[in-house]
Amino acid sequence: MAVCCDLEADINGEETFLLDKKIICSFSGRLSKLFGKSTGANRNKVIFNDFPGGAENFELISRFCYNKGEIDINPSNISLLYSAAEFMEMSKSVSGNCNLLEKTKKCIEELGYWTWPDLLVALKHCQEMQQVATSSGILEKCLDSIVGRLAITGEVSPCASTSSPDSSGLRLSCDTRSTESLKNSFSRANWWFEDLSVLSPNLVEMLVKSMVSRKYNQVIISRFLLYYQKSKFFTASSDEKRQVLEIVIDGLYTLDPSCISCKSLFGVLRVVLNLNISKSSRNKLECMIGSQMDQATLDNLLIPSPYGTSCLYDVNLVLRFLKAFLREGGWRLSPTRMKKVASLMDLYIAEVAPDPFLRFSKFLALVVALPDSARDCWDELYHAIDVYLEVHAGLSEEEKLKICCALNYEKLSSDACVHLSQNAKFPSKSSVQALVSQQLKLKNLLQGTKNSKSDMDSPCKLNETRGKAKKGEGSEQIVLYSGRLDISGDNENLRAHLQGMQWRVIELENLCKKMQAQMAKLMKSKTPTTHSTARSLPRLCS
Repeated sequence: MAVCCDLEADINGEETFLLDKKIICSFSGRLSKLFGKSTGANRNKVIFNDFPGGAENFELISRFCYNKGEIDINPSNISLLYSAAEFMEMSKSVSGNCNLLEKTKKCIEELGYWTWPDLLVALKHCQEMQQVATSSGILEKCLDSIVGRLAITGEVSPCASTSSPDSSGLRLSCDTRSTESLKNSFSRANWWFEDLSVLSPNLVEMLVKSMVSRKYNQVIISRFLLYYQKSKFFTASSDEKRQVLEIVIDGLYTLDPSCISCKSLFGVLRVVLNLNISKSSRNKLECMIGSQMDQATLDNLLIPSPYGTSCLYDVNLVLRFLKAFLREGGWRLSPTRMKKVASLMDLYIAEVAPDPFLRFSKFLALVVALPDSARDCWDELYHAIDVYLEVHAGLSEEEKLKICCALNYEKLSSDACVHLSQNAKFPSKSSVQALVSQQLKLKNLLQGTKNSKSDMDSPCKLNETRGKAKKGEGSEQIVLYSGRLDISGDNENLRAHLQGMQWRVIELENLCKKMQAQMAKLMKSKTPTTHSTARSLPRLCS
């Protein structure tokens, strides 16, 4: 049959084809409607500016038409052929038999039976023509098939990979020995990481969403995202790294927090610090880290401050972590978790306190960030404050008082209170407040001692109980002064007075502890003590 060239086709300005108009129109509804039933000898010209796949794909379409509807449809060209068939309206209604659109649709329906290498090849070409593949639905079906394949229990990858797409090694063998060999060699859950790490960030985002919707193991998803980030960074530019990081962070944020280790999140953070990622992704990362603050270490928190700032460490970042911890933790904020974070923060505050450039407002924010109940003992925080006041000697009395008011004096040990009473760096009011709190503690201790004594099987007087004390102890009465103090006088005289009072407090405290120990022995032996002799109980003067 003679073939004429009465149709000239300009494809996206890339290349021009001379075709037989009758043959092409017999398969293309678009060209058939364009030229109607015209079969004149005059040559016609058609210009396509948006032909899917360009000149190379148009050549495939032409071969299909000239070969009477026969063409090899494979994973490397199916997405392009399907898109071109839709563009050219190559349906059965035009040719009267199975046209290219029907053939590609049938092949796509069988996509679930493709081998793993075939799926990877198709996915690679979908990535190159993502807009076309997305609109045609091939990309979504390919991703679903990939995820479905991964979700099959016991299905593992053999040695084939994208480097050898023609290999048939990825086919599921019916041979029992071969199957057992594969299971033994590739039983790890991450066998597919390398194959899918070639995907673009957009496709990885779609892949993760599909995995989450299919309830795929989220621990494995998180590991894949971290692997993907590391593998992409070897050759990526700064813009590409930023895009990869944002996709990885957004993907991790959709997972259960328990599926991601705190160590891994800080690893991502170290990379983020050198890149200007979006504020949204940065906030998500900080929220994820904050929710796991009880798993962090001091080294994790010692993050250098941003370029251009004078402080040694990024205190603002740690404060945001704490805010996220208190906000995101919700009902999961058990006392144990709170105490872990408080202990970590005491170490951090002690580390940043010597920084001469750390502003008063930031240091105070660190001190008051956690609720009072988070700490059983405030000694570590007191010593950190002591260091800060020593380094920042230029603080005003008002600023010092604001810091000291954050202390819980009732949770300071006696040793810390002694140190505070002698500490000239602290305001005098703080020394008085620490002493008063110790008086209250001792008063409660004495009251508890009296209550315990009244519950003994054989009642006895307090002076009889004290008679069990060791020989050689003095018999003088210890009196704790708790009257009104005049703190308007000389600070040195006041501190000397307070120091003397504090030693009386410590002596009384030791005396109470000995009395408690003695009464515990008496309660254990249940021996009457009415014949004992002792000094009178120290009293509190009003």
